[in-house]
Amino acid sequence: MDWLETARDTFRRDQVWNFMMPKEVHVDVSKDVILYVEDLNVSFDGFKAINNLNLYIRDGELRCLIGANGAGKTTLMDIITGKTKPDSGSVWFGQTHNLLEHDEASIAHMGIGRKFQKPTVFEAHTVYTNLELSLKTNKGVLPTLFARLSQTQKDRIAEVLDIIGLTEQQQMDAGSLSHGQKQWLEIGMLLASDSRLLLVDEPVAGMTAEETEKTAALLNSLAGKHTVVVVEHDMEFVRSIARTVTVLHQGSVLAEGSMDDIQRNKDVIEVYLGEEHAEQAGAA
Repeated sequence: MDWLETARDTFRRDQVWNFMMPKEVHVDVSKDVILYVEDLNVSFDGFKAINNLNLYIRDGELRCLIGANGAGKTTLMDIITGKTKPDSGSVWFGQTHNLLEHDEASIAHMGIGRKFQKPTVFEAHTVYTNLELSLKTNKGVLPTLFARLSQTQKDRIAEVLDIIGLTEQQQMDAGSLSHGQKQWLEIGMLLASDSRLLLVDEPVAGMTAEETEKTAALLNSLAGKHTVVVVEHDMEFVRSIARTVTVLHQGSVLAEGSMDDIQRNKDVIEVYLGEEHAEQAGAA
């Protein structure tokens, strides 16, 4: 069928017309800041989930967000990714992209990826297919139906597999992976989609000690080329990766600094860490 062959050639990923491909998004980080959160407020049924929050994330840094349940961490992530609209304030991706003017899909296309605590991989598909599906390509019906991977895309998948340590498992169904491997695969899916800012929620919950160590090494390896924001309750893990730690309390920034600074901060000890951490910090 000549028309079918013509259609296949037309919509090949390595030969597709320019107007069919996703548009590249330029992020202006000339001020060395990739995320600006300013004067942010949001309430739910009278509860102030975010209270005049100001937060600045530098391009290429690895930032840890900590705080008790209800401190505003998840709500902040929801706002950044377009799931929740605030009552007031501003959120900018670089100098020129006002995230509050965009929906979730548009924000993801800009290069902001989110990994939830529970892995959301396609368990019935192979590891390789999960990464292939995550590539930033035109998702229209015809391009998807006739698409073939280009060599550049194959090379990118191979690179991501190496980064997340799943090259040997690439033909396994994702559902057969361990819990830690599923977490790494989901991080890999964000990398395959060209996410520049990665929001990672409790990545080591439920992991073994060995998996936790590997996750720390993975996240540390991503910083620089990517900006990584990690929400985590495991203080030992935070210490192993943290350059800068931001503590949220009642929807606002309570403190910010190195892990040593945070562990010695009297306000943080009182509302979150407790005296045990203060004693550990003093003994360090």
